[in-house]
Amino acid sequence: MKRVLLSFALLTIFLPSQAAFAGGSIERACLSADRANASRALCGCIQKVADSMLTGTERSKVAKFFKDPHRSQATRQSDRSSDERFWKKYKRFGQAVTSYCRR
Repeated sequence: MKRVLLSFALLTIFLPSQAAFAGGSIERACLSADRANASRALCGCIQKVADSMLTGTERSKVAKFFKDPHRSQATRQSDRSSDERFWKKYKRFGQAVTSYCRR
């Protein structure tokens, strides 16, 4: 039984997940945005930070910021309390990306 559990643990660690092949919504949006510094490594790092800090709904919202930067400004300036809470979390996310995804 121990051998089966150890084998399963090793497989889950060393085999990439299906999501790793497809890329997350933020990684795809980052790569498709016409930015000079965008690279698979950088965009993948941003996605990993997002996966660890943001909900699926929040990740989807952030991905839309890449396509439409004005949307981020509208969210930042919104009077809605939910947008204010999101923006505070988004700022922490941005700080984490800066810290973990430096080149």
